Amino acid sequence: MNAPSGRTQVRRAAHNASYDSALLHAILDAAYVCHVAFADEHGAHCIPTACWRIGEHLYIHGSNGSRMLKRLMEQDACVTVTHVDGLVMARSAFNHSMNYRSAMVYGRFELVPDAEKHPALEAFMEHLAPGRQQEVRPGNDKEYAATTVLRISLDEAACKARTGGPKDDEEDMSIPVWAGVLPMAQQRLEAVPEPGFTGPVPAYVSGWAGS
Repeated sequence: MNAPSGRTQVRRAAHNASYDSALLHAILDAAYVCHVAFADEHGAHCIPTACWRIGEHLYIHGSNGSRMLKRLMEQDACVTVTHVDGLVMARSAFNHSMNYRSAMVYGRFELVPDAEKHPALEAFMEHLAPGRQQEVRPGNDKEYAATTVLRISLDEAACKARTGGPKDDEEDMSIPVWAGVLPMAQQRLEAVPEPGFTGPVPAYVSGWAGS
């Protein structure tokens, strides 16, 4: 990742900021959805959409008729990903916080050329469930032709993350109220097969809840 730009320089709680590529990649790779902010003649929008990373780009996809995808190739956008890891309970209302990992990416999306569209969408499938691309019916020419794939460079990006317990003011330390962290995490539940399915169960399904 490059040095912070005017848009990515973190000023509020700057001690939680990072411009480390490894952290950025980890935050993006743990996400299935990002939020993309842009504007058009109808105003400002922030739309959630599926995402995946290949190298130094973040990818999204959609229908050729998507208003968002068309606008994103005409103007700069801001993409965000956030993971909440816990609620931080302090002794004063003011000092409550959250533990989190977040990333913001600025730039303009570019169209992924047809020659790269197939491997890009296959990488998306692998992001969802490693090994599944080799099992399913691959996309056909009509389906690929109806799909637009865009990517945005990770050159202009910043991360913020917080860990640890509450930071109470010294004068509040004697208040007899519970303080600490209420952790939370994304939970994978047991897979639910389609009724009547009798085929083999792949490893990414049998191990889903335990991964």
